[in-house]
Amino acid sequence: MTPILNAYFARLNWSGRTEVNIETLRALHLQHNCTIPFENLDVLLPREMHLDDRSLEEKLITARRGGYCFEQNGVFERVLRELGFTVRSLLGRVVLANPPNLPPRTHRLLLVELDGESWVADVGFGGQTLTAPIRLQADMIQKTPHGEYRLQQEGDDWILQFCHHEHWQSMYRFDRVTQQQSDHVMGNFWSAHWPQSHFRHHLLMCRHLPDGGKLTLTNFHFTHYDNDRVVEQRNLPDVASLYALLQERFGLGVTDAKHGFTETELARVMAAFDTHPEAGK
Repeated sequence: MTPILNAYFARLNWSGRTEVNIETLRALHLQHNCTIPFENLDVLLPREMHLDDRSLEEKLITARRGGYCFEQNGVFERVLRELGFTVRSLLGRVVLANPPNLPPRTHRLLLVELDGESWVADVGFGGQTLTAPIRLQADMIQKTPHGEYRLQQEGDDWILQFCHHEHWQSMYRFDRVTQQQSDHVMGNFWSAHWPQSHFRHHLLMCRHLPDGGKLTLTNFHFTHYDNDRVVEQRNLPDVASLYALLQERFGLGVTDAKHGFTETELARVMAAFDTHPEAGK
């Protein structure tokens, strides 16, 4: 077992099997989503997010922080490759908000080739991310621990959709063209620095739960879902409550000398946000 795998499995509290098969891929995918939270704090602090192996390992594994797609799927790709999976990153265009024009490629996802089949894996799309790999096959409803998904195909493009209250909502579209590290660096820089990027204007966080639920945070607004049913929802009254919740409910590490942050630093970030934002999922 390599050092990165030992550290990753310790981070996930993983004691399962590690054979190169679909059962391992499914189990690791879910455990990753339930352990390493999706979050964009470094965009707001602000801190540069580096995508080299050492930086991702230091932040998401050693420092017990989370991250967004370029970081989450960067770590997951490396782990799968170390285990012996055939895997590579793709880049997608996020269409969740139904933009009038196609946006740039700013979402990193993974394509895994296994036993003659292609699988889409993605641990980095926040509240609606896949929590299990799905077959790269059009027009087939595929169940995951946290909902139903399907893929549509338009020419060389694939469109990932999720079922929300019996309505299919498109998430992102992608093709199978191989991407280079420089493509990820460019997409990451755009996502973090483009003035209109939603990552620059909201604190966003999500952690999925093994029972099919999930925890989400938008600025000061916290929600616990049991599938699509809200079981807890509240606006946090102050930064001290937020700082505690990040650690207690999302399992976020805050003490690392390089990647941690103090309550005072968090207060500077949150000063720009209303303490009672409109609820959102």
